[in-house]
Amino acid sequence: MSQGKGLGRGFASLIPTDLVDEEFDPTSLEDEKLSKLLDLPLEKISVDPNQPRKNFDAEALNSLASSIKVSGVLQPIVVVRHKDGYQIVAGERRFRAAKLAGLDKIPAIVRTLDDQNRLELSVIENAQREDLNAIELATAYAKLQTQFNLSLKEIGTRIGKSESSVKNTLRLLELPDFAKKAMVEHNLSEAVMRPLVPLPDDQIARLLPRIIEEGWTVKKVEEYLKIRKAKSSAAVVKASLNYDREQELTSKLKAKKVKITSKSITITFKNNKELESLLEKIG
Repeated sequence: MSQGKGLGRGFASLIPTDLVDEEFDPTSLEDEKLSKLLDLPLEKISVDPNQPRKNFDAEALNSLASSIKVSGVLQPIVVVRHKDGYQIVAGERRFRAAKLAGLDKIPAIVRTLDDQNRLELSVIENAQREDLNAIELATAYAKLQTQFNLSLKEIGTRIGKSESSVKNTLRLLELPDFAKKAMVEHNLSEAVMRPLVPLPDDQIARLLPRIIEEGWTVKKVEEYLKIRKAKSSAAVVKASLNYDREQELTSKLKAKKVKITSKSITITFKNNKELESLLEKIG
């Protein structure tokens, strides 16, 4: 078993498919104090019998297992100490796929049950703060979803927001990194930025400086995009078709993001390991 270590930047590099970016995580420091990242023997890990999800699609599991054979487990599971071993809090699907792939160990974030509960409360409390920017709030939601197995409805109940509000805020994490950073640096509102989410990165890059420099309102952004749609209705239909294809390719390649434009496909990855995995699949 490897030695425990704090999460830190090294931890972030291990989870390229995760929505939680430590740069915008308001509880990352506390998480580092309460968590350890270890390679745990699969035989020491058990599933939670009270986990509401009981059925796992066999084809999807086999697909994930094949990816794991090539690239390993990119996103650690979350466990708490239980009896003589550990019990899964989040990541049972990755655990099952790792077994199918023939792995002996799996990367895991290890917390005590008390620390897990304490950190969950801390994330919830932070998500209720009024001084959080929208990206930090979205990151807190993503953390509750991926590390505490909470549904959007459960997150909304704990935070005091509607399920649709939580879903809309989470969509901001689909923005490219440069847009998320600009949103924080220039204090751009969620309402102004949300219409940009489905746009190609290059279009966002062209539009964002105008929004910042000219102080565009939500209405201005919506009117601008509406005019563009009216001028290129055929392009909109094509973009809609491309969106479905992008989602399909993103899922199939297990990439961070896939964008299809008129004459090109852009696949976003975070490290060489993920690049090798993508090349393997494409080849």
